[in-house]
Amino acid sequence: MAMTLEKQELTKVYDKQTEAWKLLKKDHTYSKQLSTIEETLSRFGLLKNEIKVYLHLARTGEMKAGELAEAISLHRTETYRILRELEKRGVVFSVFEKPLKFTAVPLDKAIDFLVDAQKIKIKLLEQEKAGLVELWQSIPQPKVANAKKELFQMLEGEQQVLMKANELLERTVKEFQVFASADYLAQLYYSDFSDKLKNRANSVNVTLVTDNSLKSAYFMRQLQWLSESLRIADEQNLPCFMISDNKEVLITFHEKDVPNEGDAKKKFKTAAIWTNYSAFIKIPQLLFTKLT
Repeated sequence: MAMTLEKQELTKVYDKQTEAWKLLKKDHTYSKQLSTIEETLSRFGLLKNEIKVYLHLARTGEMKAGELAEAISLHRTETYRILRELEKRGVVFSVFEKPLKFTAVPLDKAIDFLVDAQKIKIKLLEQEKAGLVELWQSIPQPKVANAKKELFQMLEGEQQVLMKANELLERTVKEFQVFASADYLAQLYYSDFSDKLKNRANSVNVTLVTDNSLKSAYFMRQLQWLSESLRIADEQNLPCFMISDNKEVLITFHEKDVPNEGDAKKKFKTAAIWTNYSAFIKIPQLLFTKLT
């Protein structure tokens, strides 16, 4: 009975700061839940006051614009403007009564509308790509010497780092080397990177080195197709790094984030450095040789 109650009091949410799913205990004051919902809605393109208007309306039901403005301490003119904007997005409706009232669609439907809007934007951008590239190529370009440049690039966020890792893997012709301790290995495994690595292993020599831990042992069992190229190392506190054809390297690390007030737990965010600087690449090359 206690176990059932405990499960009912937990909900699974995505933490943007740690870029991972976490279990959040339901709080009867609703402050933590609302904070999480507000943060998530902001990633769908809603502004702070738009979120405030929508959530208050969604929780209280039908309201007149003036009542809503007073309830959330917002200027009436600004409240009207936000309500009209939310109507355009499909998450708020007008109730044709005198005086005019407004109502919000349930949160699950609102998220569906916001997600669909983002999908439409992405689709339109994809459709415009060919025309934009053709237009760009039609513009006379200055002649630039085609010399190799040694470059550095900083990346922040798990998705950006994974996109760069996929890009690096796609460019690899002969050899792809990876060192990933347990936590990094988990990130790679639960993304589509492991599937792409498996596909490329048919044409590229892939070597994966991980640390000697129970967590790594679990993922190694899941990556049986890579068993001949898997290596174990005793090192555990190294950043994840990938070397492509001894020409490019991607070094991934977790940056410590400043904890919120009252939050004793340390939070981390993913960041990385990519470079094709030959002198710099020699360092992870030597380290990888030592680990194997």
